[in-house]
Amino acid sequence: MTRLLDAAAAGDRRAATDLLPLVYDELRKLAATRMANESPEHTLQPTALVHEAYLRLHGPTDDTRWENRGHFFAAAAEAMRRILVDAARRKRREKHGGQIERVDLPDIPGRDPDDRLLALDDALTRLAAEDPVAARVVELRQFAGLGHDAVAAALGITVYAARQKWTFARAWLRDAISQHF
Repeated sequence: MTRLLDAAAAGDRRAATDLLPLVYDELRKLAATRMANESPEHTLQPTALVHEAYLRLHGPTDDTRWENRGHFFAAAAEAMRRILVDAARRKRREKHGGQIERVDLPDIPGRDPDDRLLALDDALTRLAAEDPVAARVVELRQFAGLGHDAVAAALGITVYAARQKWTFARAWLRDAISQHF
């Protein structure tokens, strides 16, 4: 391994290629240890960290010679640290979100459908006191599923009047129900 390290440091690409399988598992363990100390929101995976560190160690302009195996892994650990620091600095830049903090929103339970039905019933009762025909139009449209023609025939009014009552009732009910919620 020391000979491969020397040859790779001297620029021998074949030695660098032969070196990776020998050190990969140890570099992966080192990366996993480094990543365990990172926040869970970190997007860099240990494998990507190993590959980036290896590329930095054997980059095209790298003229570093490692004295031994320990020196190589110390350099790899330093490269991983720098990669993680660079990634953290990049995230803090304004164009990447700057100082924006992630906030988890609490789950807010939805309104109970029964509450909405009870509010509609209450509002419909008040509408019937003000305009009984409009209240009947709502009942026939909402609960019987009738169209304007069928509503008009059932109530003995024109289709135009049924549409007017429907439009009025919808607006009136929207205001009345919004007071409940």
